[in-house]
Amino acid sequence: MQVTPVATLPSRLGARAVGVAPGVALTAAIAGVATAIGHVVPLAGSALPAIAIGVLLSLVRPRMMRGRGAIDERLRPGIGFSGTFLLQLAVVLLGVQLSLGSIVRVGWESLPIMLTTLVACLGGAWLFGRLLGTERKVTTLIGVGTGVCGASAIAAVSPVIGAAGAEIAYAVSTIFLFNIVAVVVFPMIGHALSLDPHTFGLFAGTAVNDTSSVVAAAGVYSTAALGFAVVVKLVRTLMIIPISVGLSIMEARRSSDGRRLTARGIAKLVPWFLIGFIVVAVVNSAGGIPDGPRDALVQASVFLIAMALAGIGLSTDIAGFRRAGWRPLLLGGILWALVTTTSLAVIGLSGGIGS
Repeated sequence: MQVTPVATLPSRLGARAVGVAPGVALTAAIAGVATAIGHVVPLAGSALPAIAIGVLLSLVRPRMMRGRGAIDERLRPGIGFSGTFLLQLAVVLLGVQLSLGSIVRVGWESLPIMLTTLVACLGGAWLFGRLLGTERKVTTLIGVGTGVCGASAIAAVSPVIGAAGAEIAYAVSTIFLFNIVAVVVFPMIGHALSLDPHTFGLFAGTAVNDTSSVVAAAGVYSTAALGFAVVVKLVRTLMIIPISVGLSIMEARRSSDGRRLTARGIAKLVPWFLIGFIVVAVVNSAGGIPDGPRDALVQASVFLIAMALAGIGLSTDIAGFRRAGWRPLLLGGILWALVTTTSLAVIGLSGGIGS
């Protein structure tokens, strides 16, 4: 009978919760420390400190656990749970930052620049990734992270392509490095070109990756540029959806031995967390999420990403960094420069520079 699995569901869920609790507690503690670091150093955010602490602990954990393998095994399920399910749940909660009204208003103005920079970045990732000989999944993560929205895009895409912890860590670190460069360089470019606050907000929102770096760059330039830059950045987050679906189809084709995908098969490839992302954004647009809970959910999504990246850092294969070498870093620099110049070029062609 089929009743038995349903009847035992509570006990199985309870056993699952007990199994993942130690590892989840560890990633939550790391996320707490990373969040504190992010408050002290806003530019760093919580994502990079979380993955950095996780990687450092992964280096010392074998020594700490020597002769105590059972303790290490108790942590492993929760670490894996944080790096997978909590990562996907965080992507769902990112939808509370968007509303259909802001998407239409800002998207109408910024969409040409977003699409142009995205095509240039992904095309550049494919071309220069091949020329440099970087590993396919690392190339994809750096390309999507640079072209869309940094760590959030990497978080959404990594389960779709089955990226390993070392690949995710390398991509996040690369994106963060060039975010720092952008915070310093972008205001200088804006002043050199005499960009008004609105145009600079459009430039920063379409060419800087993580939200914290967009806030930092626009805030340095002017308070008036800040609000518009953040909204552009959040609308840019929507590009995660078509990118992830497209990658799902590509991954399925790669593993299907050339068999043709049907419409039904493609629909099944859409990750559940992207559907959740859309549902949450629609509910938020309809006014179904009050301001207080919305702010709490935004903070929860940031904290869950930190927990997920802590889990990824803890399970990182350090040897993977050594194997990756300098090529992914060079790829990240090329793509960052490509997105920056493309954004400025499209803004210039539309009359936004010197007008």
